[in-house]
Amino acid sequence: MRASPFPRAPRRPLIAALTTAVLATGAAAAVAAPAAAAPDRPATAPSRLLPLAELSADRLLIADEVAAAKFGTDSPVEDPARERQVLDAVARQATELGADPAATVRIFRDQIEAGKIVQRGLHRRWEADPSQAPTERPDLSRVRLKINRINGELVRAIAESAAARTAPSCAGRLTAGAVFTVHEKRLDALHTAALGRSLPSVCERGPAATR
Repeated sequence: MRASPFPRAPRRPLIAALTTAVLATGAAAAVAAPAAAAPDRPATAPSRLLPLAELSADRLLIADEVAAAKFGTDSPVEDPARERQVLDAVARQATELGADPAATVRIFRDQIEAGKIVQRGLHRRWEADPSQAPTERPDLSRVRLKINRINGELVRAIAESAAARTAPSCAGRLTAGAVFTVHEKRLDALHTAALGRSLPSVCERGPAATR
């Protein structure tokens, strides 16, 4: 399990927070059963969908380092040039793997927005309480190498989960995987909400796929 190196707010009821986030972003089908699972007995998700939730969470944990690299500098959270580089790269990778580049880009747009939630949330936290702010500034170029590696793994997971992502049960099973991931990686409320924001385009049917 990878823990974030930066301070966080006390954990809230994580399952409730995740359910709210998923409902708000449109991937709410069959959410009741996974949400009822006890925190010490996380629901098990199908192998093709669980990596999507886990890699999304890993990407969000690295967003802590992005936030630390930008905090107190002129570097904005919004970085359209970097976003375009990421989207172009994952589209190329998807094409090379025989996957749908348009679906991959949709999913990564959500990943990028979720990362911004973490960055903004941490910046607000650190501005309100400077004692929680990081004392060292990571090298953003090195942090992005980590993100690029996870991006490649996530593109492959998207390619390998095409059948699961088009199944009618996708939303409920993806939610189960997200609940499992929240527990496994001990995500706090900020990262739990961001995880919910990162996943609505994964399933190709239902509200999240009709935008």
